[in-house]
Amino acid sequence: MKHSSAVLLIVLLLARASFNSEAIAQQTDSIAAPQETRQEEARGVALEQNYPNPFNRDTRIPFVLGADLFEDGRSVVVTVRVYNVLHQLAAYPTAVDHPSSPGRRAYELRYDNPGRFEVYWNGTDRNGQQVSSGIYFCIITANRSQDVRKMIVAR
Repeated sequence: MKHSSAVLLIVLLLARASFNSEAIAQQTDSIAAPQETRQEEARGVALEQNYPNPFNRDTRIPFVLGADLFEDGRSVVVTVRVYNVLHQLAAYPTAVDHPSSPGRRAYELRYDNPGRFEVYWNGTDRNGQQVSSGIYFCIITANRSQDVRKMIVAR
């Protein structure tokens, strides 16, 4: 048991070092439903905690695009990725409520207005295979803004 705890600790430390420490510090370990984020107060892009978390089959990942992203009058380009603890790309979630492309993978989606949106991840990798139990990181990029959240798959 001591050996597996030590291995888990090393994996967690490597994962933490692989990602932007400032973004990691902003994440929460909440297992509850997502927190309410006031859209008018949001700056840049903000990932809310996925729910459920931990999850077995699938999860929803809410995010907020702040009004400041749209100040220049242009669309905001959003990409959402899921990485494993080794910082290997595992998957692209699917847009749930994209204004013109619901059901499309969340890669370079254009949004014209601020607000709260959501993507869906079915717990599979880019080849359609179920990912193993463990810690994954969801990273959202909107223009030059970025945010990260930790997610747990428990099979």
